[in-house]
Amino acid sequence: MTVDQTRVAPARLAPGLTLRRGSAIGSVRRTGPRAVALFVGLSVALVVMVVISAGRGQVDIPPAQVLGSIFHRVGLPWGHLPTQPYGDATLWDVRFPRIGMGLLVGGALAAAGALMQGVFGNPLAEPGVVGVSSGAAFAAAIVIVFDLGFLGTWTTPAFAFVGGLITTLVVYLLSRAGGRTEVVTLVLTGIAVNAVCGAGLAFMIFLADSSARDQIVFWQLGSLNGSRWVYTAVVSPFVLAGLVGAFWLSRRLDVLALGDRTARHVGIDVERLRLAVIVLVALLTAAAVSFAGMIGFVGLVVPHLIRMTVGPGHRVLVPASALGGALLLTCADLVARTAVSTADLPIGMLTSLVGGPFFFWLLRRSRRSAGGWA
Repeated sequence: MTVDQTRVAPARLAPGLTLRRGSAIGSVRRTGPRAVALFVGLSVALVVMVVISAGRGQVDIPPAQVLGSIFHRVGLPWGHLPTQPYGDATLWDVRFPRIGMGLLVGGALAAAGALMQGVFGNPLAEPGVVGVSSGAAFAAAIVIVFDLGFLGTWTTPAFAFVGGLITTLVVYLLSRAGGRTEVVTLVLTGIAVNAVCGAGLAFMIFLADSSARDQIVFWQLGSLNGSRWVYTAVVSPFVLAGLVGAFWLSRRLDVLALGDRTARHVGIDVERLRLAVIVLVALLTAAAVSFAGMIGFVGLVVPHLIRMTVGPGHRVLVPASALGGALLLTCADLVARTAVSTADLPIGMLTSLVGGPFFFWLLRRSRRSAGGWA
């Protein structure tokens, strides 16, 4: 099957270049109806979960009143305001900021996972598995312990970005051999990076006072508790820039899936593309970690499930993963807030309970498909 040149613009295909029928680019045409159905389903489910999540808690608010509060806030006299005392204030001062943060964090982590799996060329890559999240959290812990604030509210995200970028570069450089990324090396490098960053976090806990120590423990567990509109406003530009950049690079990632030689043959600077993706992954991960702490396996589970549904084309995979990640974290946060009436469970613990067994299954599946790693 010959590929139209417009499918990989601005790069030019050499005469006679053909692509495999099951490739990422070749699958785009065949997944149109499924992609539309997926986007519609995810969007509807996300809206429903936002309304349900906003109404659940110590002060229960019916979904109709949640919608009424939203309509009145945007100037539409539809529906009824919450009848519970301070119900409207609870929605807009506590729950909607937390839900908004969950949407941003889930979307960022899932999109970062899709990018990492594309640039590393295997489904085991994920910000938490390869140590990117722990590197960003370690850098954020430095800000907490030493009370750094020379960039204002941007200090923590900036340090988290640098930490995530450094760990991503280390994993990328150490996991490549012979021009490709080895699965075993990737996982082992991630284990090593996580161990080093874990040691750094332990040292920060040793140096910290009781208040800073509690904040670092929060980073390790992951939670959306305490989210405010000002925090959401800080995270939003990072996530938006990362998602736009990810979608812009999606065509090139589709070509990269065919191999470095093919990508270079059509005019793509492979190393520059990988470096750009690494920066975007660090940006998205830093945005998620900076205020929500370490929330693992979202970037592993969601992109893989999306890929199983609509194929490997990144023009569908990246935005669909962002929607799926936002939906997953909204559901997880609802469970974290309501599973125990007197406690707010760490959301990172819940995602790990689901993601850990999924990662084990995916690891064994990849080993069988590779015919063993001996």
